Amino acid sequence: MSENVVHLHKSTEPTTETPPVTALTVVPEPAPAKPVPLWVRSGHAVRTAVTHETTKSTARAVARHGLYTVNGGRIVARRAWDGKTGARYERMLRAAEAAGNFEVAEEWEDRLQRFREARHRRRMDLLHSPVDAAKGVGVGAGMGVGVLVALGVVMAINNHDITDVITPLAAVVDFIGLLIRIVQIVWGPALTIGPFLALLALWTVGSKQQAAPAWALPDNVRSDEGEPITPSIVVKALRDLGVPALRNAIKEMGDAGASMLGPIRIAGCGVEVDVTLPSGVSTIEVQNRRRKLAENLTRHEHEVFITIPQAARTVRLWVADSGALDEPIGPSPLVTDETMTADYAKGRAPWGQDLRGDAATLSLYQRHLLITGLSNQGKTVALRSLALWLALDKSVQFLMGDLKGVGDWAMFDGLATTLIQGPTDEHVIQVTEMVEGAVDEMNRRLMAPPGTVFPALIVLVDEAQVAFMCPLKDEDGRFYGGSKATSRYFMAVRKIHNQGRAVNVLMWQGTQDPTDQNLPKLVREGAHTRASLALGTESQARMALGDKAVDGGAAPNLLRPGLDQGTLVVASSGIDIPKGQSSITVRTHYVDDDAAEAITDRAKALRDGVTTLTVIERGEDRDPLADVFSVIGDRPRVLTQDILKRLATLNEDAYGKWSFADLKRVLDGTGAEPYKSDGRMVVGRDRVARALANRPDDDSASPRE
Repeated sequence: MSENVVHLHKSTEPTTETPPVTALTVVPEPAPAKPVPLWVRSGHAVRTAVTHETTKSTARAVARHGLYTVNGGRIVARRAWDGKTGARYERMLRAAEAAGNFEVAEEWEDRLQRFREARHRRRMDLLHSPVDAAKGVGVGAGMGVGVLVALGVVMAINNHDITDVITPLAAVVDFIGLLIRIVQIVWGPALTIGPFLALLALWTVGSKQQAAPAWALPDNVRSDEGEPITPSIVVKALRDLGVPALRNAIKEMGDAGASMLGPIRIAGCGVEVDVTLPSGVSTIEVQNRRRKLAENLTRHEHEVFITIPQAARTVRLWVADSGALDEPIGPSPLVTDETMTADYAKGRAPWGQDLRGDAATLSLYQRHLLITGLSNQGKTVALRSLALWLALDKSVQFLMGDLKGVGDWAMFDGLATTLIQGPTDEHVIQVTEMVEGAVDEMNRRLMAPPGTVFPALIVLVDEAQVAFMCPLKDEDGRFYGGSKATSRYFMAVRKIHNQGRAVNVLMWQGTQDPTDQNLPKLVREGAHTRASLALGTESQARMALGDKAVDGGAAPNLLRPGLDQGTLVVASSGIDIPKGQSSITVRTHYVDDDAAEAITDRAKALRDGVTTLTVIERGEDRDPLADVFSVIGDRPRVLTQDILKRLATLNEDAYGKWSFADLKRVLDGTGAEPYKSDGRMVVGRDRVARALANRPDDDSASPRE
């Protein structure tokens, strides 16, 4: 009996009738823990043993090798049946009929008929073969005995021994007896070993075909690398896609469902195959199940692209090698080839690679451009790559507005005629006036005689959504942003879209996270080349690329933000798109800031020198002679026509309507009058500098050296 512990404590409750009483409380000791039953411990041990990785691996191995043997037997039986019957031809015939290809069905029917006729002839020959075989054996045996007897006679004559006549016959009889004894000895073990050899042969067939469920296959086969794409894998993936009509049609085709497939072609870092769908199955039903199809092909969703080729009731599948799209592509030719130049009219910009691994080049000739996508996906780098290439054509002029203002376009200082950088409303005002100045230049070009060829003028605005969302009004009450007929930036862009390409005035815009507010419908539809990086929704994809491209399979909303940086879906007539498709996916080259600096240095070396305006001044008194000196820059002389354009860019209000007469009026009597050089009117820098230096002090301006 266990002892009890006695505690003494005094009551603390006051009382008036009795004195405090010392109370005794008996606290029993805790009872000893009960032992765990044996069956519980055994259950834990069994569960641990069953769930152990070694047990699982052993169970998978046993199941795998057993199924290899069973399924190998099925494969051998199927092959034997196909070889003896016309089952193969019948499957092909049903598959062709299900696919609606009746010409191929007729061809298989003819082959089946020829096979049956040949089989009938063989069976009829078998009816006469026993008699023919018996006759052959009799004739052969008689001739053999005769030869042996003749040989024995020769031996008897040679040896002078009559018994040698039967010696050859006796030797043959002894040899036959030896064979019989060998068979008797081997027959017993062969009966024992034969079944095991047969099972080994069936196991070999099954293992070569990996004829076991995926869960039973070894880890190196069930790895995340993805299986090679074969016709059977594609057919199984389509069968399990969850489209009843497609599943039933494939079942009717049997194993010949691969007849739906065209040739599987190697295409860059993946393969490509055209699938002709059975009657009753729509291409949109396959497109809407892209993720499930990718998983059925043991790929991630971003590794499978579904497009609609020209052929009716056909989808084109491009399936990447597992993990291939996560590998970077090579450097841009702009970086590796320091001798590269550009040709605006006939050349193509090296932009990247398509999914087939072929070079993706883009023609920029007379095409307005729009690139959009979510933030930090590579939009600026992709847009800048095109500008860097085009800068290597010395005839191209740039007006640039960077409404982010973090220096992404700083290397174009000294290359662009105007470069405005900054995110504030004041910068939006300056960019708006820059675009309006381009509209005036476009109108001036439109007034030129027909057939006049003008150099390209690229009006580039990065982060254009900032301009569309600007809430400021000008002194006349017109909004700088917005999408109304009184919105200044919107209307200037629309005017360039409407008529600019005819005179080589082109609008390039980069925006992010498009909506109807920050990228109006008329603006986005005015671009000839539309490209999109990763987006959030299908509705944004339709804004970026248009309904036709999205309905044809373009899906920038399925690109992975952060992982597919620099990957664009492009809809344009300026890039080679496979026949029947409306868009193409391009993985663009990455050109970093240092490489961009080197490329712009090469572009500047092609030019005589460009003075870049970084601020468009407005509303103050101007010094025309000083402004003429500033726009001349470092060149010794500049054409009067170019000076007028640069003055208009410098200040539209002051110089937008100037003509040659106005320029001549300012320079007359200063010693810097225009003169002819090589038959064209020019203004000399040194002459203007002397004119500024010789002016009276109250009217002087210090020339900027």
